[in-house]
This record gives sequence, structure tokens and C-alpha cells, in this order.
Amino acid sequence: MVDFPKVESNGTIKETTLGSGDKAFTIGGESAYPFHTFEGKMPHAPKLAMEVWDIAPSEWATELNVVFGDVYQDPVAWAKRCVELGADAVMLTLASTDPNGNNAPAAQAVETVKKVSKEIRSPLIVWGVENDAKDGETLRAVAEAIDDRPLVLGPVVEGNYKQVGAGAIGYKHFVVANSPIDINLAKQLNILLGNLGVKDQYVLMDPSVGGLGYGLEYTYSVMERARQAALTQGDDKLQFPLFCNVGKEVWKTKEAKTSEQQEPTWGVAKTRGIAMEAMTTVAFLLSGADLVVIRHPETLKTVRQYLAEMMQ
Repeated sequence: MVDFPKVESNGTIKETTLGSGDKAFTIGGESAYPFHTFEGKMPHAPKLAMEVWDIAPSEWATELNVVFGDVYQDPVAWAKRCVELGADAVMLTLASTDPNGNNAPAAQAVETVKKVSKEIRSPLIVWGVENDAKDGETLRAVAEAIDDRPLVLGPVVEGNYKQVGAGAIGYKHFVVANSPIDINLAKQLNILLGNLGVKDQYVLMDPSVGGLGYGLEYTYSVMERARQAALTQGDDKLQFPLFCNVGKEVWKTKEAKTSEQQEPTWGVAKTRGIAMEAMTTVAFLLSGADLVVIRHPETLKTVRQYLAEMMQ
């Protein structure tokens, strides 16, 4: 009989429960590396969210348009479809507020969030446009307007953490702390949120990610180092569930969007995009991701089968 060496953990990832009622779920709680249940505990399977926009996207891949094109104009119907397809959570991206696009006012975005929040009970992530000032204004307004359920608000960055964090504290929402692929900056932002008064169980950590072939290796390494520090070194400033916005990074690549007519040697476009998204998702699950946002329902099916086998 072979006695395999085991890694001893000095820390545990903090547990976070998102949502409320029968649709709520808990992530985190690991005391070992991902799926290393022979070394410690992994009490909760990672969860999968699907992405919805508050306006119709104009540059999404054809294969995504086939699935969601008929509901692009109605974020409520779009969100409901994601839930019907089996998503654990829905991420509503407030793309209309982009200052370089429609630059819709925060009040308009709030009304959309209210409508979606009223119609779905699954955990709801509200995502900005990665513009510090506009997201600070919009997410703070959303936090104040939705007081009947906990939301997940992001991205929260060093440039707007006080504004969004204060709203999250006041109305008991969760925040996604986003840092630019740097373990030290990630830790620093977590410390700033803690000093502001955001409790640990309300924080998810987003180290930023890249798609397959577009920086996945580097971002994977940053996540892996964060988990090593959290578990084997007991660094409590990195012991947060990991959030990965995969769909956006994968489906903007030329390999996922280019048609077979344009590049006949690249293979079937639908298979190509889904495979890239599934492979990227699995890679980040293996580096410690607890909540992953994806776009295509076939990716959802594939990754859920993978998780069912791995959690056994």
C-alpha cells in the first residue's frame, strides 16, 4: 500500500452564502487545494453563473446570438432563460452605462436591476463597465435601491471601493474585489475593504482572468499563489472565495468569434467557442475558482458534468 504525501493546510477559505431562500448557495470553506479531498475539506462545489446585459450586445459571437438573440432586448426574459438553463446565479452587466457607449444614467440602470431582481430569485450579480467613476456612481445607486435582497456588486476596485463599499455595508450586499492580476494588489484591496468595514463574509476576490491562449497561464499562476498563501501560509487576507468572469474573456477572442467561412481551417465555430470556454473554466476551477461566470449553455452542461465527477 502506497502512502502518498499530503500537504498540510494552516488556513481555510472563508465561507460566503449568496442569495436568499431556496435559491441561496454557499461557496468557500476549503481547507485543501481544489478537489484534493484526500488532504482536507471541500464542502461546497463551485457554482456557475451566466451573463445577461441590460442592452442588446452588438459584437457577441454568432453562436451566442443563436441562443439568446430573441431575448437580447429584454434583460428580464434573458435572465429567466439563464435560470431555466440551469445557471446557479445570473450576472447582469450594466453595459448601457459605459461612458464610451450609451452612457446611460445610473437611475436608468437601477430601474433595470429592479425589474430583473423582482422576477428571478437566484443570486443576482450586478456588474459595471470597469470605469471606476461611473461604476462607483451606478453600483452605489443600485445598492441603495435594492434593499429587499442581497446583491453581489462588482467590480469593486481601489478607485471606487469607498463609494461602493459604503453602499454594500449599509444595505448588506456583497462585493467583488477586482485587482489587475497581481497578488499583492489583491491583498491590498481586501485590506482596504476590511478597514472600511466590509465584513469578510461579504467579500469575493476577483484577481482578473484571461481566456485560453490569452493569458490564462499567468492568471492561473496568480490564483494558484493566492490559494497557496491562503491555505499553507495561513494568510487571512487572501482567504476569500475566488470569482472568475470567464465568458467575457473567452468570447471576445478571434478564435471564438471568427466564422468558418473566414477561417475554414479553424474547425466548427460553435464547437471551437464552447470548447475554449469550457477549457478555460475548468482550468480556473483547478486553480481555486469558487464562482465562474460563463455565457454558453453548452459550456454550462459540460462543466457541470465535470464538477459532478470531480466532487465524487
